[in-house]
Amino acid sequence: MARLDRTGARRVTMQDVANLAQCSQSTVSVVLNPGSSVRISQDTRERILKAAKDLGYKVERPVSPRNGPLRNVAVVFDDLTVCTEAVITVDGVRESLWGTGDIVSTYNWHADPAMEERTLAAILRSNVSAVIYSTVRTRQVVVPKSLYETDIPVVLLNCYSKDRAFPSVVPGDVAGGHRATERLVAAGHTRIAHITGEAWQEVSADRARGYRDALATADIPFDPALVREGNWQLSSGYEATLSLMQLKRPPTAIFCGNDRMAIGCYEALKQLGLRIPEDVSVVGFDDDEIASHLMPKLTTLKYPRLQMGIWAAERAMAPHHDRSETHRVVKIECELVERQSVAVRDKARGRLVRAG
Repeated sequence: MARLDRTGARRVTMQDVANLAQCSQSTVSVVLNPGSSVRISQDTRERILKAAKDLGYKVERPVSPRNGPLRNVAVVFDDLTVCTEAVITVDGVRESLWGTGDIVSTYNWHADPAMEERTLAAILRSNVSAVIYSTVRTRQVVVPKSLYETDIPVVLLNCYSKDRAFPSVVPGDVAGGHRATERLVAAGHTRIAHITGEAWQEVSADRARGYRDALATADIPFDPALVREGNWQLSSGYEATLSLMQLKRPPTAIFCGNDRMAIGCYEALKQLGLRIPEDVSVVGFDDDEIASHLMPKLTTLKYPRLQMGIWAAERAMAPHHDRSETHRVVKIECELVERQSVAVRDKARGRLVRAG
């Protein structure tokens, strides 16, 4: 979901600047926001400033809190130690509130139900303006009773409840899996493998569903021999790739369920003496920072953490919240990030046409 400025044009974000400058979004934040004591190299600083200028990025200065009451939005995570990249969503919340001078507080209850209850009790006693209840893995949750009983706005981020009692936002994983596979189909591949995450996780099932849907749309028969279950880690991508390449008819393309498994896939293919993308094309998912530093750079799908944070903050600060209303779960698009790991093949002859 693109963020628009007041004219209706797509707003340039810090992530756009980071992509052009080839650095992390947090580094861009340090350079573009004055007052930070963090030391950034002059070369990186100049590269970021040039990228911001070329893209027309506008730094919005906050309105002084003295012009109105100070509002505090609490973002509560289940366990950031499982996936530290999830904290990027806090940047989205902060970016959304930057123009009003409101502040963001972040809490982590480390997957301990007792600490969840204590944390929420402390938050609700502290006179916060809204609560954004977040999970690091996309899933259905049982929302704590205290959040039903409070009068302040509550938004679910990267999760949803069965009763749809709260506004919720999640990534479009099914569409993302479809888009990743569709990219390989468009490049002429018909033997497309998929390395999934752990089967019990909703995100794995959704991305795998998108994979199968894309094959069906292209009239390519689903072959279960081309699917391997991984566990999101580099080692499982490595082992699954070795297994796939031992098939009598190995794949010419592999869609990895996340970028870490794609790294393992790269290592396995290179160990086998196969070139990427000339011999095997690879697509990942998440757009972790490492994806742009692999050789060749990895084509992947961007996990919309920043955009989900922006949406959650805007919804949390919206003027009307009807707890009796049934809310639909909003899904934010996972954007395809084109790099150099996909090669175009001749469908009729099954050979390479061009790489990149």
